[in-house]
Amino acid sequence: MNVLATKQRLLFVVLLVGLLQAGMASARVALPDFTELVEANAAAVVNISSSKQQSVKRRLPPGMEIPEIPEDTPFGDLLRKFFGEQGEGEHSERFQSKSLGSGFIFSQDGYVVTNHHVVQDADEIIVKLNDRREVIAEIVGTDPRSDIALLKIEAKDLPVLKIGNSDQLKPGEWVLAIGSPFGFDHSVTAGIVSAKGRSLPSENYVPFIQTDVAINPGNSGGPLFNLDGEVVGINSQIYSRTGGFMGLSFAIPIEVAMDVVEQLKTVGHVQRGWLGVYIQEVTRELAESFGMNQPMGALVANVLPDSPAQDSGIKVGDVILAYDGKDVNNSAALPPMVGRTRVGKTVKLKVMRDGSRKIIKIEIGQLPEEDSPILAGSPTPLEKTTVLGLELEKLTEKQRQEMDLDGAGLYVKRVHDGPGRRSGIKEGDVLQMINNEKISSVEQLSDIIAGLPKGKFASVLVRRSQGPEFIAIRIPK
Repeated sequence: MNVLATKQRLLFVVLLVGLLQAGMASARVALPDFTELVEANAAAVVNISSSKQQSVKRRLPPGMEIPEIPEDTPFGDLLRKFFGEQGEGEHSERFQSKSLGSGFIFSQDGYVVTNHHVVQDADEIIVKLNDRREVIAEIVGTDPRSDIALLKIEAKDLPVLKIGNSDQLKPGEWVLAIGSPFGFDHSVTAGIVSAKGRSLPSENYVPFIQTDVAINPGNSGGPLFNLDGEVVGINSQIYSRTGGFMGLSFAIPIEVAMDVVEQLKTVGHVQRGWLGVYIQEVTRELAESFGMNQPMGALVANVLPDSPAQDSGIKVGDVILAYDGKDVNNSAALPPMVGRTRVGKTVKLKVMRDGSRKIIKIEIGQLPEEDSPILAGSPTPLEKTTVLGLELEKLTEKQRQEMDLDGAGLYVKRVHDGPGRRSGIKEGDVLQMINNEKISSVEQLSDIIAGLPKGKFASVLVRRSQGPEFIAIRIPK
């Protein structure tokens, strides 16, 4: 029995070791091998070096003057170099600054894509190829809003990359980057897609691809590949508190980039669709105040005059739930949708207004170079009282005209402890609407509040120096 038991135990151990080895082999098979992808595509990735002339001013401390020194003395040239001619208090010195980035060739006739910030204000751009050739590049066009630049080089036998489709990317999918971080040419890094459709504070028209691929200064403008060796994005930005990689990298979807590239090639500039509204996120409290089951959509905080939105009948307080047949899950999703729409196209918007849904048709306009600024006046008090812990004042007719308030609005003079402060209302705000009703007087505001459900949220539209914004305020019991 002992011999049999020993044999059984040995057999069990052998089987266990075999299973562990099979599992390890299976794990190795599951990990991707990037060697063929890199060998096939690295040659079309380029290093971009740009240079520009800059000037700095040197100035003597107050009251100090350069002593008169004969021109033929050794110290004369030295003092003039640093402080200018004798008697001058300020001297401008020019120097050449350089920046490094990456890019890739996508056509055999020499078109190269990179980031706008890599070549911004450059006097000279050198494209260094994988075979050590260095070619001077010409800027065909740039688009600061999407951070895309299109270059052209004159060279023969150029390798090119295959353009893919970022719409098919899924979070968790493997991706790879090739670029020149800190000037180290053709460095390869890999990771996964962390998320899609990310909105960054300074970029409203790009739904970024977020990855954990190691990206550092010098990677900007380089390609992001899927496992099929197709370019699905252009590495553009990193989130960092140190200046180096921290696991958060952002790439421009290739569809966005190539749409910009095509417009730069054909018309020399980029046209974007425009609604003419200021929007904000729908919070849980605002959703409750609008009678929505959950937060979604883009809340219209302002409609600009003479805009497509005004012409189509969109109103402040509307929540845009769908655009051209696509759901608007949050406010950040809407600008890229509108921006990529052809100017002049008529689309349908699904909006929530006063608790019911309706369809609005709108003809898309062209995004202006600069959005119209919203004026903010300095109100002068006439009457004041306290509601919801807010010390309010009426506005003069002149101030209402300056702020384009259509005869409505109350100025927040002071904020005391109460529902107003807890909701985020600040001194200097102008209350325009509550529960989608325009506010014309303190008495009217008090009457509206008295008729609202106690303990529930109500939406309040406030005008601030940076623009209008909806705030949810809980009506006290």
